[in-house]
Amino acid sequence: MALRGAVRAARGRWARPLSSAGTPVGTPVGTPAGTGDTIYALSSAPGRCGVAVIRASGPGSRGALQSLTGTPKIPPPRVMALRRIRDPHSAETLDRGLVVWFPGPRSFTGEDCAELHVHGGPAVVSGVLQALGRVPGLRPAEPGEFTLRAFRHGKLDLTAAEGLRDLIGAHTEAQRRQALRHMEGELGRLCQRWSHTLTQVGSAGPGAGKN
Repeated sequence: MALRGAVRAARGRWARPLSSAGTPVGTPVGTPAGTGDTIYALSSAPGRCGVAVIRASGPGSRGALQSLTGTPKIPPPRVMALRRIRDPHSAETLDRGLVVWFPGPRSFTGEDCAELHVHGGPAVVSGVLQALGRVPGLRPAEPGEFTLRAFRHGKLDLTAAEGLRDLIGAHTEAQRRQALRHMEGELGRLCQRWSHTLTQVGSAGPGAGKN
């Protein structure tokens, strides 16, 4: 339900019209679109697992990745690299895991993003999240906020966002197929065709088609 709430928020007080460049109207040139802050959260399912994915999104993602790996050198974009993950204050090793750097706009949210793929034990995940919380400029993400940012950057429309939520919650093959079609834009394209048809009918006026 968090995703549905994020989509509603996008329609409401957080949503702003987008310019032709895809950034919210009023955003200064050179400023990343969105709120301008950097968020982080566990992106995989909570609980004990083999691998947990922790994501950061926003202009501070690169610095966060550098802080937790203890080096200014980051991997090439979209290439996984094995790194020792450390607490930036104590330099204590928290885990050895894979890190990935996604410079915007070629990322899930459209912003600079970093991902840490770590062992999924509760102590490891908690330690990495706490370490990210000690990096200046980062804050925990609100429920559904990564998807909200993807929507605001034009990476997902509302029907695709709903499709993503349904795909995550799918239990049957039929549910999976339908959710995937929605996420890939099938419903969105249908709605666009309906909108175009209704607009044409409305612009023709009430007397259209009469002799």
